[in-house]
Amino acid sequence: MGRRIVRRLLLIAALLALTMCIGTAGFQLIEGYSLFDAFYMTLITITTVGYQEIHPLSHDGRIFNSFLILFGVSAMFCAVGAMTQTIIELELQDRFGKRRKKRAVMQMKDHYIVCGFGRVGRNAAFELQRAGAQFLVVDRNEQRVERATQAGMLAIHVDATRDDSLREAGVERARGFIAALATDADNVFLILSVKTLNPGLTVVTRASEEDAEEKLRRAGADIVFSPYSMAGHGLAQALLRPHVVQLLDFAGKPAGLDVTMEQLHVLPGSKLASRRLDDLVRREGGVIALAIRKPDGKMIFNPPAGTLVLEGDVLIVMGEQPSLRDLETVLSEAGVSR
Repeated sequence: MGRRIVRRLLLIAALLALTMCIGTAGFQLIEGYSLFDAFYMTLITITTVGYQEIHPLSHDGRIFNSFLILFGVSAMFCAVGAMTQTIIELELQDRFGKRRKKRAVMQMKDHYIVCGFGRVGRNAAFELQRAGAQFLVVDRNEQRVERATQAGMLAIHVDATRDDSLREAGVERARGFIAALATDADNVFLILSVKTLNPGLTVVTRASEEDAEEKLRRAGADIVFSPYSMAGHGLAQALLRPHVVQLLDFAGKPAGLDVTMEQLHVLPGSKLASRRLDDLVRREGGVIALAIRKPDGKMIFNPPAGTLVLEGDVLIVMGEQPSLRDLETVLSEAGVSR
């Protein structure tokens, strides 16, 4: 739709420019007008404003002007009609686009919400998009919403600090929430509102200031990232254990090796419960079981091959993307979720 409208506008501009050039050149050659007089005479002719002729026209000039009137007025009518059609199409596109977006948001369930499409929220949204997760971007800046939409994301332009806006985003049906507003104070207020509407929702945020981390946790944030401590830890580890950092970097980013980490939750009633770990991962080459998180929070690192996988366990695995997708497909059929 956008390319078609642009192409239409370019054709209109080219048609009008061609008409003006022909008229200006004709009056100069036939009547000997100056450049400005010829341009002015062409302009008042094709716009049918009814001004008198600058200079009396000769017989040849009147013949030329007759054809210019027919061609120029037709071109003007076509331009006006095309512009009107374009405006109507844009209005309808905007109206129906908002309806489709609202309907899509209302149908979302167990999705993630990214509140704030700044530097932090933007990178979080791109990571969710890369993982193929269902998510919604919320921002009160219209340009950021447009940027997210152009990136192929579902985004709405609302003020997330208002409860009705959070309900519109489906916070009561959501699975997770990322609070990525500009300031810690805004994030504290936002998290309080989110936890009031959906107390069981997993909320993740970041602390711009070191002393804000505890306030964000008291407000209800389940996980708080401190960029300064994370950056400092990463810098030190890059010097002390560069190869370990490189491996984690490969696993955490789409660059380099096609390797990543994934978590798989064994749901109650799963056919894969009480099975040996090696029975689950050996069917797919290139997959390594790093750890098993038990329902009580205990983490078993580098679990032995004979470890039994029970209901409620979370498998943390690492491997190549195709192998992980195949394993996830098998586990999903057996009642296991991410």
